[in-house]
Amino acid sequence: MSTAYAWVAGREAREARRRADEALAHEIAVIHIASRRNYGVPRVTAELRRQGREVNRKRVERVMREHGIAGHSRRTGRRSLTKAAPSPDLIGRDFTATRPGTKIVGDITYIPTAEGWLCLASWLDLATREVIGYSMAGHHRAELVVDALDMAAALGRLEPGCVIHSDRGSEYTSGQLRARIGELGHRQSMGRTGSCFDNAAAESFWAVLKGEIGTRFWPDRATARADIFDFVETFYNRRRLRRHIRWGYLTPHETRLRHRQDQALAA
Repeated sequence: MSTAYAWVAGREAREARRRADEALAHEIAVIHIASRRNYGVPRVTAELRRQGREVNRKRVERVMREHGIAGHSRRTGRRSLTKAAPSPDLIGRDFTATRPGTKIVGDITYIPTAEGWLCLASWLDLATREVIGYSMAGHHRAELVVDALDMAAALGRLEPGCVIHSDRGSEYTSGQLRARIGELGHRQSMGRTGSCFDNAAAESFWAVLKGEIGTRFWPDRATARADIFDFVETFYNRRRLRRHIRWGYLTPHETRLRHRQDQALAA
């Protein structure tokens, strides 16, 4: 019996470590994207400690390595700013997915502040409705949506061949995004020009955010960033309930965990 108890205790400890590493990976990804992917282990560790997170540098190094997060000391060339031809619509207004990481939708919205617009790009998983990647900046160049996609990839939220769906805005038809999707091994998809219904799932998230965040105008971009981060991470992904046809009312985070549990049982 003691061996069985030890095995159960060990399994619980391993699961606790896995959850803790997942949470740390998310914090690291946010810092890494905010640094425009320049920060390596030393600076990421320093930033975590500056934010009050007591963390060991070796652990940061391990988590970054496991999630493929690496800093760059300098750029070796300029990114492509060319416009690519529109991709075919692989969604066809079917905003459902059987498992996480296989179909995601993205869009950009604009947040009003006294300093000017704050542009917010996000990627939403259609299986869970979880926001798996997002980025904010004072511009809406192609790197805004690429940074959001890199966050989703760094957190391990995308399966090989994932369909990456959006509208035909210039940020999404850019050669920069097309190249990044190819590098990650995924498939790009686009709705028709001028049809909001072809990307309705992404549009619906903006309606939720703007309707429930509780603020209409921010004094500066920093305050808006903090409020949006808190809304997405603290409320939307982990506390906002939505009806799931199989499991009843779950948060997006709980839906992803339920999918993972089902996959583990099936294996």
